[in-house]
Order: sequence, then structure tokens, then C-alpha cells
Amino acid sequence: MLPRQHFTFIAAIAFLGAIGSIAAVGQNWAVLVAGSNGYFNYRHQSDVCHAYQILHKNGIPDSNIVVMMYDDIAKNPENPTKGIIINHLKGKDVYHDVPHDYTGNTVTPKNFINVLLGNKDAMNGVGSGKVLESGPDDNVFVFFTDHGATGLVAFPNDVLYAKDLNTTIAQMHSQHKYKEMVIYIESCESGSMLDGLLPDNINIYATTASNPDESSYACYYDSVRQTYLGDLYSVNWMEDSDAEDVTTETLFKQFQITRKKTTESHVMQYGNLTLGASSHVSEFQGANMLNKPQPMSPLTDRLNAMLKRDAVAVVDVRESILSRRLAALPVNSAERAAVESKLANTIQQRNAIAGTIDLIAKKSFEVNRANYYELVTSQRMKLTQHDCYKSVTQHMHEKCFDIQNEYVLNKLWIVANLCQIGLQDFIIKNAVNAVCEPLGRQTFEY
Repeated sequence: MLPRQHFTFIAAIAFLGAIGSIAAVGQNWAVLVAGSNGYFNYRHQSDVCHAYQILHKNGIPDSNIVVMMYDDIAKNPENPTKGIIINHLKGKDVYHDVPHDYTGNTVTPKNFINVLLGNKDAMNGVGSGKVLESGPDDNVFVFFTDHGATGLVAFPNDVLYAKDLNTTIAQMHSQHKYKEMVIYIESCESGSMLDGLLPDNINIYATTASNPDESSYACYYDSVRQTYLGDLYSVNWMEDSDAEDVTTETLFKQFQITRKKTTESHVMQYGNLTLGASSHVSEFQGANMLNKPQPMSPLTDRLNAMLKRDAVAVVDVRESILSRRLAALPVNSAERAAVESKLANTIQQRNAIAGTIDLIAKKSFEVNRANYYELVTSQRMKLTQHDCYKSVTQHMHEKCFDIQNEYVLNKLWIVANLCQIGLQDFIIKNAVNAVCEPLGRQTFEY
């Protein structure tokens, strides 16, 4: 029989082992980003606020949630319900209690990357300074919503390129910043941020609002607020999280539901699909059992589906809003004339941007024997020449106009094609100079 002190020693070892296993359970962390500003883009900040309310309700503490949004919607002069943001026509306020970690000009790609990498020194004195302090036992959830284009997503004053995002993801993996990570991206051509770039062996599961070639869609037009309240993919996954028992629903099931209800674009999945099939939504969005889900009735589900029939491609949102505002105004009113003028200017801007990018494509072939103008302006190609694309689009941003404008973003696939067919970036930049320098850098109303 072993002496008593041996049993005491064994018991102590067992206790320490138990403590170690408890410590290894890990935490939930989240980064929520709305990359736009301006009242026409109400829906992006509304999406992020709704996402925050889901995570907060499910028990993820504010200390573990980083929110980036310009914060110019709730108190915007155009908002008839000051201090309130909703994400559904009959929705409750989702703005209350949302952390203001990074707002205004601190909502940048550089700061987003520093947050993901947990770079506290770089964020010292910037916003709240909050970053991901996650480790190898923690799960991370990232939700981004805004405009996008081939191989990039937009921020208020800049863009984040797919190559830079995926480099950051690789660093997070090598630095053991997570156990498992889930990424949801709402933007046009959002699939191009991950397609062929996100490995399937680094414990990341991701879904996107659209494939690499198509628009995402806005929905829930509100005649009172005179704007779209949400984005189709985003409200679909969030309404699912509100209604389902996320402790039993898998990520793949949420993907299936979101894909089925997002009828205008192709919702995609990337990365470790096995993780998506085996992991529950609660492992990334939290699971506070004190807040039971409120299952959606078949009647409510049908009503939401009907309300979403007003979904409009993102590139058409601005014109759609102005057209709806115009239709609601009395004939011959001064306000109607102002809206008519704004709509005409918007259409003119759109045509000017399309014409400029088309002319850049033509100019790019003036010094080449082979002329692939018809090809590059009619057929989308998969982007692999990321360095050329970044170099040229940044040059356009400097010489021509803000590339985060949705009308510019909608045509950047042509620029990507110029790089894909083998034109060197200095040739395309010379074409940019030839087209844009005589005009000067154009500024457009947002």
C-alpha cells in the first residue's frame, strides 16, 4: 500500500492536470468591419451592428469583440430616427451599446491587419487600441461587409487587396493566433478574396456573398429612411443565427440556408470544408444558453422572402435609391428637381468612370502589336497577377479617381484582365497617365 503522501502527490498532479485542461478550453474572439461611409451605404454599418448584437447576446464579452465602422449613420442628418439603426423593416435598434473601437479615418486596411495580428504597439493611441489577443486555444470570427471588386474589398479611404489579406491570414496561422477561424465576407466579387488563395489545411472555414465574378445585393428598402437596410447574404446568415439553436447547427448548415435564401448571387465556401461540416455556429458566434433562440415562423419566413424581392445589385443601389425617392415626391416640387439633378449627376458619373476605364484599356494596346481590347473588356479572367493589379489600381487611385467608388470597383476587372494577358504594369500606368492627366484627378459625390 502506498504511503499517504504519495496519494497526496498524485491527487495534486491530477488537480493541476484538470486546471490545465480547463485553461486550454479557449475563448471566442471576433472582428466586425463595415468598410464604407455615407448614408447611401447605411446597410453596411447596419449589418455590423446586427452582427455585434448576435455575438453580445450569445455571451462573447465586449473585450473580445473589435468593431470597425465609420459611425456616420446613426446621427446622420438624413436619418429620421437619430441614434437608431435597424437591419430589417420591422427590426429593433441594433446600434445601442455597439463598441466604438475604430471609427472615422481609423477604419483602414492597415489598422484592420494590425488588429488581426494582435499588434498592440501599432495601435497604441489609435481608437480604443483593442486588437485580437487570441491564442492557439481560441476561436476567431471575422465578418467584413462593404463594396468590393476583383481581388479587393473597399474601406472608406483605401482598399484591402486579396494578396495582403491572405498574407495576414498566413501570419496569424504561423503565429498561432487561433485554434480555428471563420470568415464571412459581404461584397461584390467577394469570392475573389479567397478563391485559389485560402489553403484548406490551416483550420479556416469561410463563406462569401458572391463568387469571384458577380455582384452582391442590397435588400430591405425602407421608404421612411429612404435607403436599403441590409445586404442579402448578411441578413440571411444573421436572421438564421437569431432563429436557430446555434449549439446544434453546423457552419455548413448555416451556409446551406444562407445560400438557398440568397437568390441573386452564388454564396460560396472556401478553406477547410470539413471544419464547416463538423463545427457548430456557437463555437464562433457564442452560445449563451440564457438567451434562447426565437425560431422563425413559416409566416415570418415567407414575409421576409417577399420583402427581399426588392434586392438590387450593389452597383445599382445609388440610382435605385434616388429613383425611389423621386417617385415619392410631388411633381414640380423644388425637392423633386434637386433629386432629379442628383440622379442625372450620378448617371453621368457612372458613365464617365466606365468611359475612362474603357479608354485606359484601349490606350494600353497602342504600343503593342497584339490588340486584345475586345477580349479584356468582354470576358472576366481569374486574377493571378496580384502585384501588377495592385500597382496599376493604386496608380489609378492617385491619377484618376477614388477606386473605392462602387462604379470604379464595378469596372476594375478590366484592369485585372490587362495584367492577366501579360501587359507589364508600367505600360498600363502610361495609359492611365495618358487618359487621366489631361482631365486631372476627378472627384465624385458619394
